[in-house]
Amino acid sequence: MMKKNKKRILVGSPVHQKPEILNEFLLSLTGLKSDSFDLDFFFVDDNNDEKATELLLDFKQHRERVTIYQSKQEDDYFCDDQTHYWNEQLVWKVANFKNRIIKKAVEEQYDYLFLIDSDLVLHPMTMEYLVKADKDIVSEVFWTKWQPVSEPQPQVWLVDEYGQWHQERGEELSDKEIAIRYQSFLSMLKIPGLYEVGGLGACTLISKKALTIGVNFNPIKNLSFWGEDRHFCVRAAAMGISLYVDTHVPAYHIYRKDDLKGIDKFKNEHQGTLPDINVITGNQAKLTLSMVVKNESDRFLKHALKEHRKYIDEAVIIDDGSTDDTLELCLDVLNGIPVHTVENQISKFANEVELRKQQWAETIKKEPDWILNLDADEIFEKRFAYEIHDLLQQTKFDVFSFRLYDFWNSTHYREDALWRAHLTYRPFLVRHREGFVQKWKDTPQHCGRFPENIYELPNSISNLRLQHFGWANPDIRLEKFRRYSALDPESIHGNSEQYQSILDEHPNLIRWKE
Repeated sequence: MMKKNKKRILVGSPVHQKPEILNEFLLSLTGLKSDSFDLDFFFVDDNNDEKATELLLDFKQHRERVTIYQSKQEDDYFCDDQTHYWNEQLVWKVANFKNRIIKKAVEEQYDYLFLIDSDLVLHPMTMEYLVKADKDIVSEVFWTKWQPVSEPQPQVWLVDEYGQWHQERGEELSDKEIAIRYQSFLSMLKIPGLYEVGGLGACTLISKKALTIGVNFNPIKNLSFWGEDRHFCVRAAAMGISLYVDTHVPAYHIYRKDDLKGIDKFKNEHQGTLPDINVITGNQAKLTLSMVVKNESDRFLKHALKEHRKYIDEAVIIDDGSTDDTLELCLDVLNGIPVHTVENQISKFANEVELRKQQWAETIKKEPDWILNLDADEIFEKRFAYEIHDLLQQTKFDVFSFRLYDFWNSTHYREDALWRAHLTYRPFLVRHREGFVQKWKDTPQHCGRFPENIYELPNSISNLRLQHFGWANPDIRLEKFRRYSALDPESIHGNSEQYQSILDEHPNLIRWKE
């Protein structure tokens, strides 16, 4: 008997499958962990192989709450050792099947619908992770060689039909830059975490809220994109529902019969080593905040440190000649967290490279596992506190780069030809490696906060965003304009046009959205 306080999830799948592949799919459904919710199953039996139908009936005999709907359609669907062959009629037949499953989930008021293709093998913890993500639409990632000789690609994308690189509207990119951004996207998805995407499918959890609003797989008449998942995703985005992918427990795609050979290896590599979701609670690696401050007590420092203390283990603060109570503020806000402080009686900012070298040296003295290098006016978006641990626990990458948004007030960031920092990924999080020989950009201004050879370490990007409030009011902007004019009067180390634009009276501003 079901417990009334448990969430109800309908697992739905249109099935037109080879028996040997369907068998692996059903075995993985049987192995799903579901202590926190009740799973019901709804299969649309579109098989033309009696053995496949018998497998569904056998599954029904051994499980409670299983519904099998007979499609009674006899369209042929072909796939071979190369690829799968779809046509327009087949695409929208499957879309109708999925809509039928959605109709059942809505009518019977399920808390979630899990739509899944019948050629996937799931990790037992899949449902736990997708529910834990707490998103209205979220897929678990899987990777596919769409052609036998091609590299594996994820079933999620960022824009249009299958665009897998970040590109702003109107932005022109060279083939080289596209290749770099494409590889960065793939690298990001290989790190366990939760990421916002523009398109997804085939292994998707949909909340009651999204179902009630009306997400569905009907074709959008004025959209020429191929495939029902594209129309589902565009409709969802137009309704204001963001799309996400979880990458903690990738599924295995049996795209062609030959992929059956890899199932045992997949289970051994991805299912035997993952800790239970309840164990993944804290940061086992030591995260050290490294920060340079000067006369920040009446600006953004207090708010920034309150956010940082949610996830850091210690801090190294270089006070570069403050004449106010900045250092006392740091110690007060970070009370209870180990803080190592250094006070420069004379500011070194006029020769920034020496200041950054000092910051690096003082930070590694504390033997950090990871260094998070932030300025006093930089604050990550709120989900950083919950997702940073995934970056710290992975072992593949030592450097993570993020996009930084220059705020012109408390709610809007600037974007124009001269202010486009958020279109570039920059390093802020670095794993400390013994024996790393740093090389610095030896310039008095704009030298970088890390050694310039930091990218010699294995690196990747994160879609977590960083808010920079260092331009967020007119007084600060005027002060910085005067500072750069004094320290770099010939614009040797910076852009003179950008320096002058600091005082623009009507810049282009965009509202920030969490």
